[in-house]
Order: sequence, then structure tokens, then C-alpha cells
Amino acid sequence: PPPPDTDLGDYGATPAPGPEGDAELPTCLLCVCLSGSVYCEEVLPVITAVPTLPKETAYLYARYNKIAKISVKDFSNFPTLRRIDLTGNAISEIEDGSFSKLVLLEELSLAENKLVKLPALPAKLTTFNANFNRLRTRGVKANAFKKLINLSYLYLANNELEAVPPQLPESLRILHLHNNNITTITDETFCKGNNTRYIRANMDQIRLDGNPVILAQYPNSFTCLKSLPIGRYY
Repeated sequence: PPPPDTDLGDYGATPAPGPEGDAELPTCLLCVCLSGSVYCEEVLPVITAVPTLPKETAYLYARYNKIAKISVKDFSNFPTLRRIDLTGNAISEIEDGSFSKLVLLEELSLAENKLVKLPALPAKLTTFNANFNRLRTRGVKANAFKKLINLSYLYLANNELEAVPPQLPESLRILHLHNNNITTITDETFCKGNNTRYIRANMDQIRLDGNPVILAQYPNSFTCLKSLPIGRYY
């Protein structure tokens, strides 16, 4: 029988990818499906790819599995998704366009994976978490965040970034970049060097601790902020 609270309309209809040789089990047998939410956390037998989702899924929690790659087809038919949490997998590759159909997606976590570059991100994101990956600056496009006009929370800590990503949106409230390899900043990193009246009004917290950069060497880089970044000053 199906587990309690399973959406019977989806029961038995959606196979989840597993190791080679395993019979494919329906997603809602492996995972818990509850009225628009799918919980696939630490699933056994291990899943190595994004499971096929029931229609109308809005929230996917697939943390701590062995998912290695995200393909365009994984989310192409699920425009209803609002939150995806893939924390703690083994994702090293995300195909271009994998998130392009997710017009309602607001929260995306790819933390604790093996990413060396970021994909194009959905326009409506408010929260993006890529802490604890292997990101370097060359893997983050210069305009990666520019058009994300609703982005409030950006977490890129514990990576290998050599610079603060440019063109950060005005909407940002929290920016975590601690424990990277950032060595320098400029008057344009957070502020507008040629506009002394400019204030970045929404920004509440910037963390740069655990980077080689000595912030006291760049006093004009923080004139637009309400509070100084957390980090090394000497």
C-alpha cells in the first residue's frame, strides 16, 4: 500500500532514477509526496539523478543524495516549482537552460555540491545558496546576478572565488562571501565610485571574513553601505 499522506493521483506513476541495474521505483514510493511538496532526503536505494516529479510540484527537497548532474529535461515540465533544495549532493554539472522554464522559482539551494561554475539563474529568485562548492570567479559570469531584481539573499561562502561578483542587484540584503580567496575590492564593488550620494539602502550584511583581502586598505569602497562588512581590517 502507499505510505500515509501520499497523493494517490501520483502513486506509482513516476519512476526515480537509481543505480544501474536497480529496478526503477516510483518517486512517491521512494520519497514522500504531500500536496505539492516532494521530500526525497537521504533516499535508499540511492538516487543519482533528479527524480521524476508529480505534476504541479511546487517544492522539491532532495537533500543528501548522490545526484551528480542536472539536465535540461529534469525541470522543463514543472513551471509550478517555487523552491528547489539540492543541498548535499554530488552535483558537478548543470546543463545550460536547466532552470530556464522555472518562471515562479524563488528559492534555490545548491549548497554542499561540487560546482565549479554557475548556470543561468531564474529571474524571480529571492534566495540563492551555493555555499560549500568549488566555484572560482571564472565560473561565475559577470552578469550572473544583474537581472535578478528580487534577489535578497546570496550565499557564496566557502568556495574559491578570487573576486566579489560584479553587478550585484540593488535588492540584496544579505551577501555571504566568507572563506573564499578574495584578494581585492574596488570603489565599484558595492558602491558607485563616481557618485558619492549613492546609498545601497537594502544591504544589511556583507561577510568577507576568511578572505586574504584587508578591508582597511579600501576605505572608499564602503561609503554607500549602512554598516561595514565583516572581515579583516588589519
